[in-house]
Amino acid sequence: MRRSRGIASPPFQDPSVKAVFDAYPPARRPDLLALRALIFDTARHVEAVGRLVETLEWGQPAFLPEKPRTGSTVRIDVFKNQPDRYGMFVHCRTTLIDDFREMYGDRFEFQGNRALVFSHREPLPHDALGHCIARTLTYHLKSGRR
Repeated sequence: MRRSRGIASPPFQDPSVKAVFDAYPPARRPDLLALRALIFDTARHVEAVGRLVETLEWGQPAFLPEKPRTGSTVRIDVFKNQPDRYGMFVHCRTTLIDDFREMYGDRFEFQGNRALVFSHREPLPHDALGHCIARTLTYHLKSGRR
């Protein structure tokens, strides 16, 4: 296991997901691996999530609970036109970004109703971001929508 900013990043189970990570610019790869590690770590600590599935959606690494109707998908990727930026994307038809903006409007940069935007130069706000990840992965459960 690779350690990324203090959190263990599990091995890749899907070679196509690993290939996407391998293709990221070397300067961005550690940022995305740290975000991936936080997603897995958060899922591991939220009992309702259960097993997390890692796959590709729209060519982006995507993470969702194996159990249907538990939560919404979390995707991560770099912003192609902004080399120092990367993001965590959620389904645009959820209320997640509005909820995150209300709770953490001063902690995150947002892109419309679909993404939290991070800068390569700034550390991830682990506690707030972990909370957002947990809410996304439990979005369809009553407890995840509080």
